[in-house]
Amino acid sequence: MSFTDKAKNKAQDAVGKAKEKVGDVANNDDLKRDGQADQAEAAAKQAGEKAKDTAKNVKDTFTKD
Repeated sequence: MSFTDKAKNKAQDAVGKAKEKVGDVANNDDLKRDGQADQAEAAAKQAGEKAKDTAKNVKDTFTKD
């Protein structure tokens, strides 16, 4: 996972958390759900990137001389 992808995912997660908090404080369920959706999307992206990293590490382990 590249540094840029990690940073984008962390930023999306942070924005989602902020939206959820503001929605909670403002009693705005739509904003709260939007924040939760942003967090879920960021988590899914992170999981996909980690899976790619793991596959690459396994491949590298078996192809080393």
